[in-house]
Amino acid sequence: MAKISLIQFSSLEKVFLKALPNQREYTNATALWGEEFSYQIAYYADERLYAKIKIESDIQNITVRRVGNVPSELPAFDNQYDENYISTEPGLFPDVLYPVEDDEVALNRNYHSLWVTVPVDETVKAGKHSIKISLINEEFSISESRTMELEIIPVALPGQKLIHTQWFHADCISSYYNVEVFSEKHWELIGKFIKTAVDNGINMILTPVFTPPLDTQICGERPTVQLVGVVKNGEHYTFNFDKLKKWIDLCKKNGVKYYEISHLFTQWGANFTPKIIAVENGIEKRIFGWDVEAVSAQYKSFLSQFLPKLTEFLKQEEISRVTYFHISDEPHGEAHMRSYRAAKDMVYEYIKDFKIIDALSDYQFYQTGLIKNPIPANNAIDIFLQNNVPDLWTYYCCSQGIGVSNRFMAMPSYRNRIIAAQLYKFQIVGFLHWGYNFYYSQYSKNKINPFSVTDAGGGFPSGDPFVVYPYDDGPIESIRLKVFKEALQDLRAMELLERYMPKEKIIDLIEKEAGEPITFSHYPQSPKYVLGIREKINRKIAELDI
Repeated sequence: MAKISLIQFSSLEKVFLKALPNQREYTNATALWGEEFSYQIAYYADERLYAKIKIESDIQNITVRRVGNVPSELPAFDNQYDENYISTEPGLFPDVLYPVEDDEVALNRNYHSLWVTVPVDETVKAGKHSIKISLINEEFSISESRTMELEIIPVALPGQKLIHTQWFHADCISSYYNVEVFSEKHWELIGKFIKTAVDNGINMILTPVFTPPLDTQICGERPTVQLVGVVKNGEHYTFNFDKLKKWIDLCKKNGVKYYEISHLFTQWGANFTPKIIAVENGIEKRIFGWDVEAVSAQYKSFLSQFLPKLTEFLKQEEISRVTYFHISDEPHGEAHMRSYRAAKDMVYEYIKDFKIIDALSDYQFYQTGLIKNPIPANNAIDIFLQNNVPDLWTYYCCSQGIGVSNRFMAMPSYRNRIIAAQLYKFQIVGFLHWGYNFYYSQYSKNKINPFSVTDAGGGFPSGDPFVVYPYDDGPIESIRLKVFKEALQDLRAMELLERYMPKEKIIDLIEKEAGEPITFSHYPQSPKYVLGIREKINRKIAELDI
């Protein structure tokens, strides 16, 4: 007689094909109005069969997705990992969230899991609600189920304060779907990718006024995704902002709150100019790129004409106060300091009324006054914190693999979500990541299929280049994206509690359970701790009857 086995886990577990998490079953939790609550149901059968999914609850619009496994050839860089990885061996990792077709899943002798998402809005009554999920096979007369008891605390989460960007790669969408850049189909897909980003707390979008000079091989090129039209007539330039307006309108429609203008100079030192296409004498051609030095007279003249027009346009669109500029990504050292200063000096007069932000971890750039709004990596942030740098952001990417929070597939999910406590304690105002949807190999040499290549062709640990997958007609999410959204919800719950308790007491609550001060590199290595802290915060909110 065929048999189905089910076991319920939190969203912080990862169910591998041949191993279940060594955790107790997860059967009850609390949630506030205005958040998504997620958990998992692992399933297994002793022979191959199909089963229908049945949802029974008085909460509406519950969705169930299937967690799919994807390959990782590079889970971590050699000698750049610690003991708190699930595995550093190549293999299959659970990550992508597939829609369930016809409410049916296939079962076999491997473990898989369902990802259950419960939207909690103010139509959901306060109190306890049961969510019963069943897998039913009528042929074998099998029906197995698991129930989650979810208590709704009738208090709404406040809006998100954190500015959050994960760099949006419009060229990758065009390349993967094989559609012409800025064709109607491309715009349609861009809108879907933006909506998914905003739905998950990404409220700032990288805006490619010119093709972003990011992760591009020196002397190489990425596909052109340039929102500003340029016409060159001798040394005089004219600009068309129609595509940029369409982009901004699409962002506004989907709830984007902040904009970041693509970098005005190349990565790794600000030594050269970004790729810029113009029409000259009726012919479209590249007028700037790796072959033109950043401090060249030609580029200086171009910027002197372009930036006043751009900033005027941003004011007309009423987004100037929420638009940020970049000079160059990740400069470091004395040589870069000189080139970065020269680049900044070329543009500062035109953008001085805007915030200028850049990912950089060399404290000297801030100490010398070269940049007022640095974004240090979370493994290099301590010196910035010790010196009380105001309005501090942070970021992580492929190089932050030891000690700190990150989102690699090989890491346990609590290591993704713990960042909420860190952002809260240290009053971080912004978080940046370079890869929302990067579907190229390192240096953008080749396009890849992210369902089969998750490490940018061996360039970065799996999980670093993207958090959404390009599915049939738009993006589908990853468990890493959903867990980070949970972290953002944790942060908002802490901020809500702060309306009624001093911040110091909330930090005490967080750290008493931890048994030590929370830092970016020291925190409890446990899903139980992360879930427990959120429950304590929810209970405290309920007690205060906010």
